[in-house]
Amino acid sequence: MNNRRNFLKTTLIVASGLAVSGTAMAAGNLSPAKKGKSIKISGIIYSENDQGDWEGKAGSHAPKITRNGQKVTILTDHGMSERHFIVRHTLVTPKGKVLGTQTFYPNEDEKALSTHELPEAYSGKLYATSFCNKHDFWVTEFEI
Repeated sequence: MNNRRNFLKTTLIVASGLAVSGTAMAAGNLSPAKKGKSIKISGIIYSENDQGDWEGKAGSHAPKITRNGQKVTILTDHGMSERHFIVRHTLVTPKGKVLGTQTFYPNEDEKALSTHELPEAYSGKLYATSFCNKHDFWVTEFEI
């Protein structure tokens, strides 16, 4: 009897996953990344140019970038209360290599500010990400 229940549970989980991914693809929410093109996945990743459900939130959620030599600073101008805060920053190359991360804690960090050292002589496109516990995952694309 346990094997049958496990089989039924597994079948339902797999079927649910296929239904959800099929619906997302049919709705056009998942755009495949094309070589040399910006990543755009509406409804999953937000940016200043694609705020989706969070229209008007880019100013306090999209990461802002400054650079001083080989140092990149990411700032998300967002409050850090216990109920609503920025969880994490990442700095990522177009190939997915993570160059830096910083996790934030609302009771310890006054603001979401991180600094990351670039590899020597790095140039090209980079992505800075910011994750809010209420308003999802935001990205800013920039060139060095």
